[in-house]
Amino acid sequence: MPSLRDFSLSAATAGFVAVLVGFTGSVAIVFQAALSLGATPAEVSSWIWALGLGMGLLTLVISLWLKAPVLIAWCTPGAALLAAAGAGGAFGMADAVGAFIVSGALITLCGVTGWFERVMDRIPQSIAAALLAGVLARFAIDAFLALQSAFGLVLLMLAAYLLAQRLWPRYAVVTVLAVGTAYAVARGQLHVGALDGGLTRPVFVAPVFSWQAAVGMALPLFVVTMASQNLPGVAVIRAAGYALPVSRIITATGVVTVLLAPFGAFAFNLAAITAAICMGPEAHEDPGRRYIAGVMNGILYCVIGLFGAAVTGVLTAFPRELVVALAGLALLGSIGGGLVAAVRHEREREAALITFLVTLSGVSLAGVGSAFWGVVAGAAALFVQQWRPRRQPEAPTR
Repeated sequence: MPSLRDFSLSAATAGFVAVLVGFTGSVAIVFQAALSLGATPAEVSSWIWALGLGMGLLTLVISLWLKAPVLIAWCTPGAALLAAAGAGGAFGMADAVGAFIVSGALITLCGVTGWFERVMDRIPQSIAAALLAGVLARFAIDAFLALQSAFGLVLLMLAAYLLAQRLWPRYAVVTVLAVGTAYAVARGQLHVGALDGGLTRPVFVAPVFSWQAAVGMALPLFVVTMASQNLPGVAVIRAAGYALPVSRIITATGVVTVLLAPFGAFAFNLAAITAAICMGPEAHEDPGRRYIAGVMNGILYCVIGLFGAAVTGVLTAFPRELVVALAGLALLGSIGGGLVAAVRHEREREAALITFLVTLSGVSLAGVGSAFWGVVAGAAALFVQQWRPRRQPEAPTR
């Protein structure tokens, strides 16, 4: 159980900011995926119920168990993949549920066997740090690009961040959120529509299993979840200095995916972007007390699952530029730390830079995102630079 003495406003705010960034940034893609597969309005709401409760309970229980801010998220690239698969008209909801179960079973297998963690153990720290920096830097770039459409709001948030970092750095993100929200309210940019306070009801969809859905949806969803989501998620955990049982966490996400798949939970994975917000020093200077951010994040996602319509209306009321700027500024510390660790060793510096640039580029090949290809490119560069052929033993002279 959490201790009251461990509670802090900065950690609780980090948990809320992580929900705000994670939910508003991708919920539209989830809606699109469900609708493309022929979901009814009740089934769309059921997806939010299953995803919200799944993420919330996993995050809450694991964070309390490990006393670390372990954030679980839905697979956003996976939702985009499902939207594309459903748009072709070849698959329906029952086929999709069957694919969710197959993908969840494969994720569980990776966790139980420890295969994924063993692969992660072989990735050099500089490559992992560069991967982290590349994944997070896109959000910082987007924050400054938001100056083009909301100059006053973003400039004020940036000034608030710099001032708070100078005067009370622990509450820098709290200050930025408060200043940005106050500005949006004053300018009439916070639009909260009519709220439905009723409980969201789950809708069960019986799965249909077919090799077409397994090949067309389940396998791509599994690959994307592991390579584009769990891989940077583990990089965030290790960059923050936490030694956590990755295989057990992966197993838990796979099992819960299988259990909640009939209600719309398509894939759960380790969070990267939002986890960095909660694992950084901005959440709390003491790493042992940052788990409160995970607890807050888990509670809020459970509320989203139970009261999906009402909470969705509140969170999506924030201007897009406010959310983007808030995410970028909250991640500056993690980006800086990742870059420092990436270029620390001269022999690995160039390979780390290649990893960083490929990841930052956002390139997607064969349906797999840039996080995976960044690691592949960096590892290949490191191998070429450091590989030395084994010397054959000299024949004995007579």
